[in-house]
Amino acid sequence: MKRVLIFLTVIVLGFSLAAIVLAEEKAAPKTAKPSGMKERTVKVEATVQAIDLPKRVVTLKGSKGNIFDLKVGEEAKNLPQVKVGDLVTVQYYESLAFQVIKAGQAGVESSGSGVTRAKPGGKPGGVAANQVTVTASIEAIDAKNNYVTLKGSEGKTQEIKVQDPKNLKNVKVGDQVVLTYTEALAVSVEPAKKK
Repeated sequence: MKRVLIFLTVIVLGFSLAAIVLAEEKAAPKTAKPSGMKERTVKVEATVQAIDLPKRVVTLKGSKGNIFDLKVGEEAKNLPQVKVGDLVTVQYYESLAFQVIKAGQAGVESSGSGVTRAKPGGKPGGVAANQVTVTASIEAIDAKNNYVTLKGSEGKTQEIKVQDPKNLKNVKVGDQVVLTYTEALAVSVEPAKKK
């Protein structure tokens, strides 16, 4: 079930971002299949206002003055090293790469993840990343209404609205769409600045 949800999410994101990515690309040969990538990074910083170690709750103040509590899981072994005034930085990155290819040329579907953590005794921090690659076959194209029907490897189909009709050029029933979704989250804690 989880794989189906990931597949559907990636497919929906892929075709909704496809219009934006293809609009940004330079002119491709008239017979080329659509491909591209869209990515974004979000960075958030907050200052530690209070720490409740027994409950593992850190109170943070965002850059706009908003104050909120964050429950920190047991996997954060270095929580005792966090002090009031420390600066917490969180960066989130995601990208979606896609390529429409002729039937039978698809690569292998895959998924993977990895985690790194700060050394014991240091300030908390680390990076977690996930990547999923899925392939879907184009089962039907409704050029008049800008819809395609995609079929995943598990046999489920999904109808997707294509935002820009140009994205349907050189795409045929039977072609395949390879989508690779990547996300990464990095957290670091810097000591409070000396006054």
